[in-house]
Amino acid sequence: MSDSKFEVQMLHDRVMIRSEKDSGERRSSGGIVIPATVERSNRLQWGEVCGVGHHVRTVKVGDRVLYHPEDQFEVEIQGEDYLVMRERDLHAVANERPEHGTGLYL
Repeated sequence: MSDSKFEVQMLHDRVMIRSEKDSGERRSSGGIVIPATVERSNRLQWGEVCGVGHHVRTVKVGDRVLYHPEDQFEVEIQGEDYLVMRERDLHAVANERPEHGTGLYL
């Protein structure tokens, strides 16, 4: 095999996401520190879109998206982990071009 490099292009309605890792420890709204060892089921996570397929309509590279951590496939590219999922498995998108937003800002 040659030494050439290949560019990764997502297919169909697939989205590649770089997960935003939690520092682990967090605070409740009342100021109570919750240690990293406490797991929360059904908690959604934020990530950054790094690639989109040709049939993806609502997100673009650079958008922050909200997804469920169990609706994913993981892949390692050049030593960094990414997630691959269908666009329909995303729950929300945060970007600078709101059309019909919630009025909430990150």
